[in-house]
Order: sequence, then structure tokens, then C-alpha cells
Amino acid sequence: MTRALMMMAGVHGFLAVALGAFGAHGLRAAMAELSDGAKRLEWWGTAAQYHLIHALAIGLAASLLARAPGPATVAGVAFSVGCLLFSGSLYTMTLTGVRALGAVTPLGGVAFLVGWGALTVAGWQLR
Repeated sequence: MTRALMMMAGVHGFLAVALGAFGAHGLRAAMAELSDGAKRLEWWGTAAQYHLIHALAIGLAASLLARAPGPATVAGVAFSVGCLLFSGSLYTMTLTGVRALGAVTPLGGVAFLVGWGALTVAGWQLR
């Protein structure tokens, strides 16, 4: 599981940086033509920021697997699910303008909270 979580951390980190750069450089002109383009760019920036932070958190969870396997696994998986739901819904909303996808975003936020809670339990088990 350590290998899988570290690979997830790498993939999410890579995607977060690539998508963040795309938002900063490639997406700006296209969004400038839309009436809600500024708001969409804000969504993209939020998605990229949370994506990168939680890519690092997945790596942290992977580093704790040997000493707290249960909660560290829950944390890593929850962070990855959070990236997909939270950041993924914001990326998709930005590109499509379909605001109904915003209903998925809080589910990703809950997954992030589960991950941080599980990471806290993992830390407690390190005593």
C-alpha cells in the first residue's frame, strides 16, 4: 500500500502543478471572453491549490503506513477521493460552466476532513 499511496501522491502532485499552470497560462484568455470567466478562474485556482496540498498529504499518509497502517491507509485514500471529488468537480465546472457539479464539491471536502481526522489518529498511534 505504501507504493500505491506514494504513486497516488506523485500523480496528484503532477496533475496539480500541470493543471495549475494551464489555468494560469492557457485558460486565462479563454475565460476572459466569458461573462463569468473571472469566477471560473477562481474555481480553477481553488481546485489546483487544494489538489496540490492534498497530494502532499497523501505522501505524508504513505510515510506513516509502517507505524499506523489502518488510519494512514484511510487518510491516503480519503485524500485521493477528496482530490477527485473536490478538485475534479471544480475543474469540470470551470471548463463546462455546469454549476450543478458544485453539489459534488462538498463531498470532496468531507473526504478531505475524513483524511485529516484519520491522519490525526495515525499521529496518535505513533506514541
